[in-house]
Amino acid sequence: MGFVKSRLGMMMFLQYAVWGVWLTILPGYLQGTVEDGGLGFSARDVGIILGIAASVGALTAPFISGQIADRYFSAEKFLAFLLFTGGIVIYIMSSQTTFAMWLGLSILYSVLYMPTLTLTNSLAFSHLDDPDREFSRVRVWGTFGWIAAGWLFSWVFLMTDLEFTKLPPFLTGPDHPEGKAQIAIALKVSGILSIIYSGFCFFLPHTPAKKEVESIAWQESLAFMKKPSVMWLFVAAILISTIHNVYFMQAFTFLTDGVGMKVSSAGPAMTIGQVAEVFVMAILGMVILKLGIRGTLVLGGCSYILRFAIWAVIGMSDTVGDAGVVIAVLSQSLHGISFACFYVCAFIYIDRVAPEDIRHSAQAMFGISLVGIGPMLSGPVLGILSNQFGDGEIITNFTGMWATLSCIALVATGIVLVLFRDESNGAPGQNIEAEAHAESETP
Repeated sequence: MGFVKSRLGMMMFLQYAVWGVWLTILPGYLQGTVEDGGLGFSARDVGIILGIAASVGALTAPFISGQIADRYFSAEKFLAFLLFTGGIVIYIMSSQTTFAMWLGLSILYSVLYMPTLTLTNSLAFSHLDDPDREFSRVRVWGTFGWIAAGWLFSWVFLMTDLEFTKLPPFLTGPDHPEGKAQIAIALKVSGILSIIYSGFCFFLPHTPAKKEVESIAWQESLAFMKKPSVMWLFVAAILISTIHNVYFMQAFTFLTDGVGMKVSSAGPAMTIGQVAEVFVMAILGMVILKLGIRGTLVLGGCSYILRFAIWAVIGMSDTVGDAGVVIAVLSQSLHGISFACFYVCAFIYIDRVAPEDIRHSAQAMFGISLVGIGPMLSGPVLGILSNQFGDGEIITNFTGMWATLSCIALVATGIVLVLFRDESNGAPGQNIEAEAHAESETP
């Protein structure tokens, strides 16, 4: 990689390390009992905090990054401002204990952080000679950052008496005696890392504000969304996005409380999905060429069905055992298939069929279904699930919850299989990895 590409790669590494160090493990802290070092929030509270915050951030990001940043500020300086301010907010958030403060600060942080996803992609595209070929090589460093942050945090703050092991994350040891209380430190680490990253932004290539910024053609985009193929994909995407977010809200708790994994091991175990994602993204073009858009979307949907069904079966046993733990962890690799084959493939399809003059707006509109409506629905859905399969505060019947999510994934996959028709005629997508990663929730 050249000097410019190296800086862009480091930018992506830091961008997703700031996020990955806390996202997968935070629900365990929020929902953990006070005696165990957690805050004792209910499953519904966790759903509201994470779901509403993500929705507000996603809905405001196009305006902040597309209509303010592009028009008035250089990308790297505005990125530095958002990261510095966001770093302070998330550091303060780490010491809060009430639901109201967590909700308010989470929304504020999301409004500050979500636009940085779009800005980093835009900045990278502005300085790559051949974005279609080179972007994936730069963007993959974001996935590495996500994985590295999760593993390093577990080694340093969640484990003691480390010993080498042949399996990821390659170092292991007993849980820290402070238990889930240690997870709050992840927010402080994220805040400090974000502030350091904001300083690094001044060494990024200069990307001046644009004199003219594309207006968001909402009216034309709404008309485009009425196309039968797009409409049914939109409906399926909302269902998938909802269960995808519920998964992130409950996976850590399931792995620790349901499967019996150590607190320090659950976070690294969840990064297996990102490891698989690297490989699946590398062959996604060939998969689409072989299966077509609909076949690839169905493959992604089936991966959700299978992953949740496996966890539902594991949850049936009171004593999971070592074999169950291994299966639960390895099944995380299905995340790579489900994310790439549904999330990214859906954006590729929108890029193919949208008229060129509204392509950006169509992507933004479709992105709302994945990172706006889906997360917003995930909170109430988790509340319903906690009442149905728990005591209203926590999930006690994980089998019922995962089986329900598997059934919802089945409905979404059925919609694609029966009602969706590929109208792209094989037209190639353009610059789609940036759009997909900017709009999607996880790397």
